[in-house]
Amino acid sequence: MKRIHLYFKELPRKDRFFPGDRHLITFIKNLTSKKRVPSGVRKVFDNLRESFDLLKVDYDINLPFNKIQLGEPVIMLGSGRYVLEGYNKSNPVIAGIGLISHPAEWPTMCDEYPVAKYLQHCEWARDIYVPYYGADKCDMWFAGIDTERWASDQKQDKKFDILVYNKIRWENHHDEDILLRSSVLKKLEIAGLSYNEVIYGQYQEAEYHALLLQSKAMIFLCEHESQGFALLEALSMNVPVFAWDQGFWLDPNRFAWGEQKPVPATSVPFFDGSCGMKFKDVLGFEKQFDTFWDRVKSNDFKPREYILENLTFEKSARRMLDIIDSVYK
Repeated sequence: MKRIHLYFKELPRKDRFFPGDRHLITFIKNLTSKKRVPSGVRKVFDNLRESFDLLKVDYDINLPFNKIQLGEPVIMLGSGRYVLEGYNKSNPVIAGIGLISHPAEWPTMCDEYPVAKYLQHCEWARDIYVPYYGADKCDMWFAGIDTERWASDQKQDKKFDILVYNKIRWENHHDEDILLRSSVLKKLEIAGLSYNEVIYGQYQEAEYHALLLQSKAMIFLCEHESQGFALLEALSMNVPVFAWDQGFWLDPNRFAWGEQKPVPATSVPFFDGSCGMKFKDVLGFEKQFDTFWDRVKSNDFKPREYILENLTFEKSARRMLDIIDSVYK
């Protein structure tokens, strides 16, 4: 296969108070803020790069467009229209995952640029794009999980019973009050189980890794995910998960984008019975948690085996190479 041109761009920071202050703001934030978890779009790129490295795939990063030779594959990842801006070659583009939040924001993307494939991680997310770009241009590819970094330690003492992962975004106060505070945490306290809570966007990756090493199981609270890195990293560390899976896409912007009918979605697009259990609502949590916890204590779940079978760097790279082959036959 010819050399692959891999591009990654995120939306540039805008000036706020005076020309050029974006550079000063970025510098100050880097000095004063703790290192947070990389953005999802950044991790997609980083993990693809590591996946290619594992298979010794020949690629470069962000080469000027005029250096691209005829027939060389082009992959563009990142966020915003900015990613494709200025592309003037005839080579077909494999693009995704988060260039846009919804295809209604850019229905003419595949007409303006030679986008041969627009990628999403999972089926429910891909299906949103099909009416706009066509089934032939909408494909699925998952970013691999670093199973060496995110690995269990048999010698580690599991000091805590449950790690509660809070990624509740829409209807935030209602769901946090009813589901999290009045049901989940209350249940754990009544049962006498020790727990920690991490809130999406408010922790360091090293902190999350350490908590997973010390936790017997995790409760995952998020309305929906297209992949869900944090969830999959927990599974890779052999931590069983009890996941809230309410069943629909709840982004409040969906109506402005023209989605008037309910859109099916899931919080666990990569998950099976070896990973843990799911619940739909408060009643489901109350009914099924004891069963889940009994199975955790009995060591019934084997979540790491699921990750090793389905979501490794190698499998991710090979899937991308298959997509490239389908475009550059």
